[in-house]
Amino acid sequence: MYLLQLFTVLYIASSALATEEDVLELGDSDFDSKLAEHETALVMFYAPWCGHCKRLKPEYAKAAEDLIRNDPPVALVKVDCTEAGKETCNKNSVNGYPTLKIFRNGEYSQDYNGPREANGIVKYMKSQVGPASRELKAIADLEKLLSGEKESVVVGFFEKESDLKAAFLQLANKLREKVQFAHSSFKEVLDKQGLSDGVVLFRPAHLKNKFEPESVTYSGSAETADLNDFVTKNFHGLVGVRKTDNQREFNKPLVIVYYGVDYVKNPKGTNYWRNRVLKVAKGFEGKVNFAIAANDEFTHELNEFGIEFAQSDKPRVAARDSNDKKYVLREEFSVDALEAFVNDLLDGNLEAYIKSEPIPETQEGPVTVAVARNFDDTVINNGKDTLIEFYAPWCGHCKKLAPTFDELAEKLKDEDVAIVKMDATANDVTAPFDVRGFPTLYWAPKDKKDSPVRYDGGREINDFINYIAKEATNELKGWDRSGNPKPDKTEL
Repeated sequence: MYLLQLFTVLYIASSALATEEDVLELGDSDFDSKLAEHETALVMFYAPWCGHCKRLKPEYAKAAEDLIRNDPPVALVKVDCTEAGKETCNKNSVNGYPTLKIFRNGEYSQDYNGPREANGIVKYMKSQVGPASRELKAIADLEKLLSGEKESVVVGFFEKESDLKAAFLQLANKLREKVQFAHSSFKEVLDKQGLSDGVVLFRPAHLKNKFEPESVTYSGSAETADLNDFVTKNFHGLVGVRKTDNQREFNKPLVIVYYGVDYVKNPKGTNYWRNRVLKVAKGFEGKVNFAIAANDEFTHELNEFGIEFAQSDKPRVAARDSNDKKYVLREEFSVDALEAFVNDLLDGNLEAYIKSEPIPETQEGPVTVAVARNFDDTVINNGKDTLIEFYAPWCGHCKKLAPTFDELAEKLKDEDVAIVKMDATANDVTAPFDVRGFPTLYWAPKDKKDSPVRYDGGREINDFINYIAKEATNELKGWDRSGNPKPDKTEL
């Protein structure tokens, strides 16, 4: 008990030390000499006026506080390319801001291609130093490791070489950028844990609770795949702390509780609400995944659920089922309300939330306007081949395409083809359509709406006509299959 309390105190104390002073500011006069003092360093080449740099700097500083205390330590360095570091930036081929590069013993090693949030930077850079699994030579080494980690740690205890140890080291190498691994073969460490050939996942001390054990011992086979499943299943516990850098690790169905999650400034308040979520999650173990998330870190996601961000003492709850449909708890948060919400989610008794503009009262212009609430009517069940554009109002390429799309719709108004557009920033886009940029266009044949094809052809009127003439379910009235106008369409 005392040891865990000590770990918690150490964790909170170290978290409070975040400061810009942990980032080294170097320039032309000392870059080479100072950098050579560090075995591994991450260097941010920046410009003070750069907006991306300004957004990165606080995350960079947070990462520095962890990495400078890592074993072995990683130095985080910044160089101002507009003032004292102009020559250094030129020498290192810096052509944009911010540019991040990894150096080893003062020599360039590789470009940094990892995350740009504090946790992601820490994980990525820890994976760049030392072995995939640290060797623990004494109990003090284990205690130091557990007190310094903010996420679960996987530790192997091996008296001698074994199939399990081989699988463990193989997995450590595979997951080195995501999970902290360590191992020991020293008698006092093995005796302390009571294992001679085993693997234990230790949860961080600041997440200690009465609903789940502080550590979980692996009991499966000596296969890397099985061990991987064990780590994946247990890493985040009953209620994980979801962040921007790990959000893809939480599988659906997923219930997310948003509030002021902050283990640096308010660990007690954060765990006050997490414990209430844990009480509910315990009853749905294996059926639904749970997570807590900082509302100010996921304002965009809250907007996707129709939840306006506001600083509030009470959490807000949203969920996605296994089909990625969205649901929102409308009642004020309580243990009973959360439990009832999850039961209704599993029983299919909830109405899915759909982000949608109002259905247009009239269709003005040649292109049909779809919104999420009438998408099935205007696209899926319209009985026509359909070319649909998913656009964003601010997108320059979309604005350029608009008059061509209008002209196309006008030319095809008498054909068995629908030309449709939808603002994908104001309306939910559902599978099988997948929008990752603007504009995104799909061709959906009338008898195959479940398998639309992404349109990647030209954007001129003849490009569209030729494509549609070839792909239409039934030959167009005004064009042959090659896109040539029929006699009464010579005006094209």
